[in-house]
Amino acid sequence: MNTATTIPATAEATAVGQAPAQRAFRTAKIFIGAYGALGTAVLLTVVVLAATGHEVTSFMWGRSAGVLASAAVTYWLTVLAARGARWAYLRVRFLSVVMPVAIIAIDLIPGALPVWFIAMQAVCALAIGATAFIANGSVLRAAFPKGR
Repeated sequence: MNTATTIPATAEATAVGQAPAQRAFRTAKIFIGAYGALGTAVLLTVVVLAATGHEVTSFMWGRSAGVLASAAVTYWLTVLAARGARWAYLRVRFLSVVMPVAIIAIDLIPGALPVWFIAMQAVCALAIGATAFIANGSVLRAAFPKGR
């Protein structure tokens, strides 16, 4: 069994297994799932537009595929964190803060993307941004104290 995905036999594992932490992880998974679903909608919109002859740039393809890929990775990390992997929890905390900022910052590049694309990406940023409040909240920080 891969030791990176197993729950350590420490007090940390017990704290992560407590009901409040597991509720927080369930809520985070819902927001990340919404982020993935919205990312899928953006990518499907790009596919449909391209298939119907509308102008779609490679930047739009890359951005929409990147958001979907980041949703998959973040969800996977959240599952591992819910099982007690502190390293995965730290990455979820980081990604949930950085991703919405990166999405909005890139969307603000003048003329790079159409307004409809920016609007859809902004909704994606809201979904992953909501995860940041959960991941950085007191319940999960208490479940993963420093020094363990």
